[in-house]
Formats: sequence, structure tokens, C-alpha cells
Amino acid sequence: MRSRLTDYAELCKPRIATMALVTVAVGFLLGAAPDLKVELLLHTLLGAGVVAAGGSAMNHWLERRADAKMLRTSKRPLVTGRLKPIEALVFGATLGIVGVVYLYFTLPSPAAAIAAALTFILYVGVYTPLKRVTVWNTVIGAIPGALPPVIGWCGATGGMAAQGWALFGILFVWQLPHFFSIAWMYRADYARGGMKMLPIVDAPDGRLTGRATVATAILLLFTTAMPYFVDAAGWIYLVGSLPAAVWFLARCIRFAQTPTDRTARTVLRGSLVYLLAVMTLFVADGVVPRYFQ
Repeated sequence: MRSRLTDYAELCKPRIATMALVTVAVGFLLGAAPDLKVELLLHTLLGAGVVAAGGSAMNHWLERRADAKMLRTSKRPLVTGRLKPIEALVFGATLGIVGVVYLYFTLPSPAAAIAAALTFILYVGVYTPLKRVTVWNTVIGAIPGALPPVIGWCGATGGMAAQGWALFGILFVWQLPHFFSIAWMYRADYARGGMKMLPIVDAPDGRLTGRATVATAILLLFTTAMPYFVDAAGWIYLVGSLPAAVWFLARCIRFAQTPTDRTARTVLRGSLVYLLAVMTLFVADGVVPRYFQ
């Protein structure tokens, strides 16, 4: 029983779900300020978490054959036979539906449920199949990946505004260099699995991947500043976050100049440091002050 529970937990991709829930919370806290309703926050987090877990389980089910061909995914529960495909399908679909329905009935507005349903549909029904069709899957997949703070904002306000879209913009653009670096490091594995990732169709020198990484990192400079200009954060955020974006851009340029697994890993690690720094600054200068005005 313990082994099966562990396998079901693996289907939910808990690390990815946790990162998503952090951004859901940030979006909610920003939208709710200065009148925080803890009950609504908990409902939003629970519903969004269940939807995220369901989407991840469906991803396992849809990619089980490709996972069997790739080294990094060859030990997953469906590949090894520890769980049957029908179990993952029923589990994932049930979680996705239950999470959306929960959000619909526990929050005053259906906006968060609609945003969560859109996230689930785009991730499961659009992004995952497109990974075997077109290199644009990364851009398309960045949309559901950036929607969690929108779910949080909608859970708090019942609608959407520029401040919430600013968070969406940062997460959307951030994912592109982040996943380009991952795709480069695991390009041979992705090729075995039949995934149409940019480094696979790129020339061996990685010229296209490097340029795309730098271009999206430059775009990230502009989206990083968006919260300041839509009054979601103050000058402390702006002064602290822009150097973090420049620092991350420098790592992307180094990768473009010398595309290796080592420089790609510095981009990957740098992206995580950047996101942590920006989200911390955003909470400190954009969210917290709203509760003490």
C-alpha cells in the first residue's frame, strides 16, 4: 500500500505542483489586499492543487510510451508497470474534474474555476500532444504554466486586472529560457522519445537554441519591470529585480556563445535563482505593503 501511494504521489509531480501553488498564493494575496479572507485562500489553493495534480497524472498517461524510451523517465510508475494506464487515466481525469468543480462551488465567482479548467485543458489537451508535433510546444506550454497566479487573482477578486496579468507575463516569458536549457541538456533523450524540442531540430552548434534563449531573456527584462508600471509593486522591487534579470541574461549569453551541457545548466540554475529573487521582491514590495496601508 505504501508503495502504491508513493507511485500515485509521483503521478502528481509534487515539486512542480508546489511551485505552481506558490504563484497561486502570490496572485491571491496580491488581489485580496488589504482584505485577506483565509478561507477563500485555502479553497483556492486546494482546488488549484487538485487540478495541477490531475494534469500531471494525465501527462504521465499520455506520455507513457515516450517515457519508456527516455532514460530520465524510464523509472516512472506507468513505464515500469507499477501502475496500470487505466489507473492513471481515471486518477488524473477525476482530480482535474473534482478540482474545477470544487473551485466553482467554494468561491464566490466562477472565474478561478474557469482559469483552472483552461489550465488543465491547455496542458493536457494541447501542450502535451504538441510536444511530438512542433517545436512551438514550449511557447504554447508556457501559457498553462503561467496561469496559476491568474487562478489566485481570480479566486481573490472574481475577475482579472493588469496586476495579475503582470505576474502571468513574468512566468510566461521566464519558462522559455528555462525550458530551452532543459531541452538542450536532455536533447538526446527527447529525440529518443520523439519529442520535437528546439535543440533537436537545431544545428549541432546550437545556434538557434542559443539565440532563442538570449532573445527570451531580453524579453524577460521588460516583463520583469511590468509590475512596477501597473502599480503591482514599487521602486524597491524594480531596483532589485532588474539586476537579477540582467544577471540571468548574462548566463544566457554565455550559453549562446558556448552551448554545452555545463553552460545550459548554469542557465537552468540561474532561472531558478532569478524566479526566487523576483517573487521574494514582489511579495516584499508589492504584496506585504498593501496589508499595512
